[in-house]
Amino acid sequence: MASDLEKAQVMFKLTRKNNWGSCYDRTEHFKRFQNLDEILNELSKIGWVIVHKKGKFTGISLNTGHKREIIKLIEKEMPELRGIIK
Repeated sequence: MASDLEKAQVMFKLTRKNNWGSCYDRTEHFKRFQNLDEILNELSKIGWVIVHKKGKFTGISLNTGHKREIIKLIEKEMPELRGIIK
C-alpha cells in the first residue's frame, strides 16, 4: 500500500503543473515514483485522480470535484507547502 506522503507528492506535482480535469500529464513524467501504478490505482478508486487512457500513452489529472480534500492531504503530508497551493 502506498504511503500518504507518496500520494501527496504525486498530487503536488500535478497541482504544480496545473493538471486539473481535462488538462492531464503523461505518466512517463512521473518515473521517479517507484510504485506509481499502485498510487494511481488507489487515488483513482476514491475519485481523486482521473486516468486518461490514450493510444500511445496514459495521462493523469486531478479531479476538480475533490480539490479541497486533495489540497488538505498535500498540506497535511507536506506542511511546508501550506498556503501555497491554489
